[in-house]
Amino acid sequence: MAPLWALAIILPMAQLPLATDTDAKVERVQIAGWRNMSPVQKAATVSGLTSAMFEMARAGVRARFPHATERELFLRLAIQTLGADLAARVYPDAAGLDRTTAER
Repeated sequence: MAPLWALAIILPMAQLPLATDTDAKVERVQIAGWRNMSPVQKAATVSGLTSAMFEMARAGVRARFPHATERELFLRLAIQTLGADLAARVYPDAAGLDRTTAER
């Protein structure tokens, strides 16, 4: 099977699957559901998914640094989401964190 990026060249966007592990009929139902959502519902869904992503990222940082203070968790999450350079510019105390060492 060709990779999805190759199919994008051959097939119109409407024919590309969103996921290779989802049945096409199920995908059509999901897309119809999205299309039927109001803008407020779509915004709430995106907001909820974004919050869930940050909570999972924070849990990952907490798992790698179980003894970190709340400030250190915040700074490490900033490094993870913004990148080390921008995080250090926005939060100067992030520059002093060792980005490679995790506590176990």
